[in-house]
Amino acid sequence: MSVRQRKLRTENEEKYDNELAPRQKKSTSQLGRKYFTILVILGILFLGYIAIANDLKPIRIGGKAIDSLAFSLNLQKPFYVVVIDAGSTGSRVLAFSFHESILNGNLILDDELYSEVTPGLSSFANKPMDAAKSLTTLLNKAKTVIPQSEWSRTMLTMKATAGLRLLPEHKANAILEECRKLFQISGFQVTKNSISIMEGTDEGIFSWFTVNFLLDRFTSLSSQATVAALDLGGGSTQVTFQPDSVQAKELEKHVYSINVFNHNMSLYTHSYLGMGLMAARKAILTYNINLEDTDPKLPIKIHSECVNPIVSTEWAYGGRDYIVKGPINGTYKLVKTQNFAGGDENKPVVRFSECSKIIEKYVDTLTDKPIGLKDHEVYAFSYYFDRATEVALIDPFLGGVVQLGAFLKQAMDTCDYPNTDQPFMCLDLTFIYILLRNGFGLESSTKLYLYKKINGHEVSWALGAAFNVLQNGL
Repeated sequence: MSVRQRKLRTENEEKYDNELAPRQKKSTSQLGRKYFTILVILGILFLGYIAIANDLKPIRIGGKAIDSLAFSLNLQKPFYVVVIDAGSTGSRVLAFSFHESILNGNLILDDELYSEVTPGLSSFANKPMDAAKSLTTLLNKAKTVIPQSEWSRTMLTMKATAGLRLLPEHKANAILEECRKLFQISGFQVTKNSISIMEGTDEGIFSWFTVNFLLDRFTSLSSQATVAALDLGGGSTQVTFQPDSVQAKELEKHVYSINVFNHNMSLYTHSYLGMGLMAARKAILTYNINLEDTDPKLPIKIHSECVNPIVSTEWAYGGRDYIVKGPINGTYKLVKTQNFAGGDENKPVVRFSECSKIIEKYVDTLTDKPIGLKDHEVYAFSYYFDRATEVALIDPFLGGVVQLGAFLKQAMDTCDYPNTDQPFMCLDLTFIYILLRNGFGLESSTKLYLYKKINGHEVSWALGAAFNVLQNGL
């Protein structure tokens, strides 16, 4: 329509309006305003309901509300991905439900199922068929949240981590082959690449993506906007963060170029095999034992400086059994009693300084330290979170923020009290502190953000892997 035509139309409309009776004009105007006001109020209430239901941030309510409305009206169909996390201490299934944003086509996470079984696949080193059977329960759990009509279109992937990486290659391959047979009859969509041992690099990148995605940190892709992700597994630990230009040059050996929502960025990630909590525990407990001289069919007997003198416990890891006790010549010390009577009591304790020396020697074997990690906001999860909750440093449901020095204080306190229910807590807490302080260069005042869930979703590399599967295929 031309400018002249629009002007003529306006003049005709004005002429028509002037011919209306004043009362009719007033009545029509009032009625219009009334309906408009009602519509505005209903719209605000509806958007408010969606915001509360989806825990939306005010700044993004518009876009997310539109997506949520479209999804609730069945304008978009959900689709699913099932990821098996085959870790060293257990296997987990995460079944994710997504839909595509009608605004920009980005993937939106709607829901997830999380379930776990123990022990991990590596515990079945000599029984590969039993390893596969242990996953049956997890696959059945996934099927309860995915419509049967969608099974054949739902991609299923399993990625094994450090537990299988530490096994002899032929034993690991035998387990993977049995798992492939199980997947073929699962009803889900699988390919020859559906099952693999995941590289530590991918584990770190996927974990970092999960944390930053759930925190909504990809609105700005600068190194200051994203957070560092520290994942402490059983066999390995990953450190991943977005370095600035100076740090990237110093860390270039472990810096990778990745694409996040069509933006290229440089990311540092390093997986330290053997620095997972269970692998480190084994190394610390057996630091003065030559395992090659032991009979693989018999339990290995250990006396450790990092275990309380009154402790005697059994432990299994990596296909070997251990009988762990405190040192033969234990130390006793006067400590404050925890009862109402007060006073001191002579109790067996761990020689903290001796235990620390052993752990420091082990952590000192770590090379390629993550320079600049302390300059970033640090989110730590998996065993970092678990141990912190078990000694009440943070709430087990809500998570929390603590300074690194809190781990040292708690470690020293724990080492001073015999606890047969948690025989390795002194060792584990001390290792975590020394790993982060000596190994990764954090300071005692560094804040650690410790969470198992963010916005109701599990903090796990599995979500990052699911995105990768959807965007790049299996």
